[in-house]
Amino acid sequence: MAVPFRTAYFHRSQRVANLMPCFRAILLSLSFLIGTALLAQDEDKDRLTEALKGLPGLSTDAERDELNSVIKKELVRILEGPDAFTTSFRDVPISLVDGPDGKFRLFTWNIPRNDGSHHYEGVLLTMHRRTAKIFELRDMTDNITGAELPELGPDRWYGAVYYEVIPVKKGGKEYYTLLGWKGSSNVETRKVIEVLHFKGGSPRFGAPLFAGGKHMHSRKVFGYSHQATMTLRYDDTATRIILDHLSPRVADMEGQWAFYGPDLSYDAYVWDKDRWRFERDIDVREIRRPGERPRPFNPPPKEPRP
Repeated sequence: MAVPFRTAYFHRSQRVANLMPCFRAILLSLSFLIGTALLAQDEDKDRLTEALKGLPGLSTDAERDELNSVIKKELVRILEGPDAFTTSFRDVPISLVDGPDGKFRLFTWNIPRNDGSHHYEGVLLTMHRRTAKIFELRDMTDNITGAELPELGPDRWYGAVYYEVIPVKKGGKEYYTLLGWKGSSNVETRKVIEVLHFKGGSPRFGAPLFAGGKHMHSRKVFGYSHQATMTLRYDDTATRIILDHLSPRVADMEGQWAFYGPDLSYDAYVWDKDRWRFERDIDVREIRRPGERPRPFNPPPKEPRP
């Protein structure tokens, strides 16, 4: 015998009503778990921030190394969470560059030494085939000879603090050009144009994208006096990297980077199909950042170059 519609509807409604307390309990549990996870993440970020802020105030290298272990531990703990690719680090004093395609997050920071040098740390979070993976970078600057030539891995990294990423393509493959700062000693500072790419999901640093004499270079390194400031930035209006031309203060100092500095002229690396092509003596009068007003420009007299 058929059950009247209203009777069947009443029974279904009654069953739903009976289940509502269960639904509410599940929602409350989920809300509690999410809230607890967010609170734990905030606590991890607070500890990370506190450790990073405390690093420069320490007096010995051993103390800095000990605190650096805390920094890495807290950062990795955050990146192991489910929201690692969306977590904001806006208020955390660490350098972060995100892959424009969402495939990586690269964190870098430096540890000053008492002798004026710097040690570099890096943590790379990647996404490959829907699987997140964390790579800790190992600064091996002192053991890398001919720094502009080799391709390197995360366990043999030419450390730097990166502040900008520029995606380019060669042969259908994505390469991420990184601009970085690299304090070197108490008399010399360096800046670096690095390249990050991936092979089978594994990160590689350096790629032959820079013309340089007989060999293509994998990265570019610029050294100059620690008392000087060097411009190294991306001009997206012309797909080029603009940099100060560096020269020694006196000819006798040729090749000794600690005595180099900007000479009021500018060079550039321009992306040309499959490489960064070097251009000397570019005109920077028309270059300005978005919203910046044009400024008067008085070109300096050019000295003859050998």
